[in-house]
Amino acid sequence: MEDMRALSYGLGQQYFEDRDYRGAIRALQPVVDETPEDVGTRLLLARAYYHAALLKPAEEQLLAVIEREPTEYYAHLMMARTLERLSRPDEAGKHRRIAAALTGDDELLKPHTV
Repeated sequence: MEDMRALSYGLGQQYFEDRDYRGAIRALQPVVDETPEDVGTRLLLARAYYHAALLKPAEEQLLAVIEREPTEYYAHLMMARTLERLSRPDEAGKHRRIAAALTGDDELLKPHTV
């Protein structure tokens, strides 16, 4: 079973790198379902949801990552970007401040422009 998770994760990574975000979601979701404590896989799944413009599922995955790893700065940064795209700038600001505090990088305080 471990081999299948590794294979699915590798496939999900490849889909993500190829910008096939929905393919990445299909490959990664079963891995996250089976190993919900795996923050790295969950973060990659959240990124795939974000890039596929599936913002509510991205937010849900990011909340789970932050709950498990509150010092994961990239999850806070992605949450800020997700909330900005959901037109929730006040909530996004909180996560930008956390990301900036965790890294010491004040550039993270600036809203993301596409």
